Amino acid sequence: MVVIGAGPYGLSVAAHLRAAGVPVRIFGEVMGSWRHAMATGMFLKSTPDATDLSAPEPGGRLSDFRRLHGESELTELTPIPCDVFVRYGQWFRHRYVGDVDPARVVDVDRGPSASGFVVGLDDGRQLAAAAIVVATGLNGLACIPEELLRLAPEGPGAGALVSHTSHHSDLSRYAGQRIAVIGGGQSALESAALLHEAGAHVQVLVRDRRVRWGSVPQPDRPWPQRLAQPASPLGTGWTLAAVCRAPGGVRRLPVAARLLLFRRALGPSGGWWLRHRVEDVVPVRTSCRVIRAEASDSTARLDLTGPGGSERLTVDHVLAATGYRLDIDALAFLAPALRRGIVCVPGSKAPRLTSMFETSMPGLYVTGSLAAPMFGPMMRFVAGTEYAAARVARDAARWVAA
Repeated sequence: MVVIGAGPYGLSVAAHLRAAGVPVRIFGEVMGSWRHAMATGMFLKSTPDATDLSAPEPGGRLSDFRRLHGESELTELTPIPCDVFVRYGQWFRHRYVGDVDPARVVDVDRGPSASGFVVGLDDGRQLAAAAIVVATGLNGLACIPEELLRLAPEGPGAGALVSHTSHHSDLSRYAGQRIAVIGGGQSALESAALLHEAGAHVQVLVRDRRVRWGSVPQPDRPWPQRLAQPASPLGTGWTLAAVCRAPGGVRRLPVAARLLLFRRALGPSGGWWLRHRVEDVVPVRTSCRVIRAEASDSTARLDLTGPGGSERLTVDHVLAATGYRLDIDALAFLAPALRRGIVCVPGSKAPRLTSMFETSMPGLYVTGSLAAPMFGPMMRFVAGTEYAAARVARDAARWVAA
């Protein structure tokens, strides 16, 4: 079996497969997205209890990693630095997964006998696989609105006039420059704080009427409050508690209800611990939309509309914190014929999956964010690894047995 991706979902699935004695090869850079697509100084929005990878046996939690290394316990009131989570993922890999091949998968197609797959790597190697697990996270799914893409005809990036937050591991390069951050979620707000602290002149442009902030956790809530607003890995409330407890139940909902839940269960917001670094520190303009963007020499000119009417803003760079588009066609390593054979959820470009995360293409599994329109918002977070990894590994093992 081949697992593509060595982030939280890929490592968790591989750990369960190896524990079951299934021969598995895992490809990718261990915790690569967390190392290169998260700016230095960022923290996880999730609490410690929601950041455990799924190990096939006790002892693989973040708290176990901290204890074994003599590090202090993290609580709900302790924001987790991304570098701590990266070190935890690397430790998990050594303990439960073993060798990870850093080669990049560039091609996956059906085998010559229409059973199994042929996997091509960027170093020219090819290998056969009985089944494939796609665990590439948000790689390749970054979404930048078409209007902003006009600023970078040769493609967005750190050196262009527009980039996506996932393009950066160090925002200090923009010190002294005028930066417009587009978006109102955690990525936008934390990037704005880091830019300001690095010496950039930053403004945040938010479409919504206000910025939403998470509430400060209350570890010892009285029981009536716990009953009225039960806790879950994604926050408090009955809806979030239900989707976290029963992702399989979410999958059985009607498509329209499932997509509505996926889109609205968790709207854009900033972590409670970030608020003091942004509010009354960084200029944030709400009810503000970019209606036109154009390049002028080495600057970007943005035509804005808002409560005060229209105006033009000139900046040196535009940072798009505009989220991700869940689109199976963005997985360019899947052969076109393979992608065409994958049935998608009506009204989306995300794959329709069985209860065991298998696509309509037998032997091809998809986990993580691309599974969220089927199993609910928990699949967008590390907390979903426990549910996904055991099921994928249990079902996928049958292909090797066959």
